[in-house]
Amino acid sequence: MIPISTAAPLKALYDVPAPAKLNLFLHVVGKRADGYHLLQSLFVLVDWTDTLHFERREDGALRRHDRGDALPADDLCLRAARALQQASGCAFGADIHIEKRLPSGAGMGGGSSDAASTLLALNRLWGLNWSRRRLLPIALQLGADVPFFVGGRNAFVEGIGEVLTPVAVPELRLAVVKPAVSIGTKEIFSSPLLQRSESVAIVAGFPAANGRRSEDSLVTPVADFPSDEANSSGERKGNICRDHQTQEIPVQQLYEGWGRNDLQPPAEAASHEVSTALEWLQTRYENSRMTGSGSAVFAIVRPSRIATQTAVQNAVQEKDTVTGLESNLKATPEGEFQELPDGWVGRMCRSLSVHPLRGWAED
Repeated sequence: MIPISTAAPLKALYDVPAPAKLNLFLHVVGKRADGYHLLQSLFVLVDWTDTLHFERREDGALRRHDRGDALPADDLCLRAARALQQASGCAFGADIHIEKRLPSGAGMGGGSSDAASTLLALNRLWGLNWSRRRLLPIALQLGADVPFFVGGRNAFVEGIGEVLTPVAVPELRLAVVKPAVSIGTKEIFSSPLLQRSESVAIVAGFPAANGRRSEDSLVTPVADFPSDEANSSGERKGNICRDHQTQEIPVQQLYEGWGRNDLQPPAEAASHEVSTALEWLQTRYENSRMTGSGSAVFAIVRPSRIATQTAVQNAVQEKDTVTGLESNLKATPEGEFQELPDGWVGRMCRSLSVHPLRGWAED
């Protein structure tokens, strides 16, 4: 974690990380009157990242320089920079460059993570030193996943993504693969195959976001942490991560594949390639699941499988029984899988206990 700086105002910030997230489960539990779906999910940060660079401008202009094609009018990083500039009245601008490593259309939150890192970096670069509590409303305006990345902790997420309960996730190894296809989020949520979960998961000691209760409890409380989630009126406070409410997850339940992703059946129906990627991981790690609305999929790698995986990586080649393609499953030093089917990308990831920029804003 990179600590808060107390030095003089900065002129530039380089090598700013923007990590991806995985949804270890994702349940659709309802739908609001405005059409937004209510979700429950476990968001976990992983060490697959984009890298951002920022240089302060004195003229107030905001520019992004890494794309050769024309930027869309709603570019999320520039929207984040503009929103912070307008909310703060800051006269500074910024030149922004992003080294994209995270695949787009993957359900890994790459764009949202870039936007969150932009807020945190410019908050520091411009000398605003706003608290995380002050940044979170801006984050929520940018997208439902952005508050999670600004919060900077693995979290049990409810509502439309704005209700965050920090959780302590044990270190996990995760094999992540993004097939060549991308599926629109609107297509997934409008699919007749999308089913709502019949039960609502709860974090022990905390009410479910919509007031319902269920016996499907995954997360257990850490001793001596008070539960003050509800205010005096019984309403749940949203989009604020509170350290004293950190919860702890039994690792065995994660390895056993607790829960499901309710968006996975519509995605598999929309593209057989999602099913192929799931089978590709299932044959190697005995589990697989889609993250977010896809199309990336992942498998939790048990410690007992790591030694086996090393032996497989040392093999010359093996026949891929799912795709019919030759694949040796070797990984680069950065963890990227080699010899994947054409158009696929993937890597072996580790979960992160906190966001690398967690120390860049006080709560």
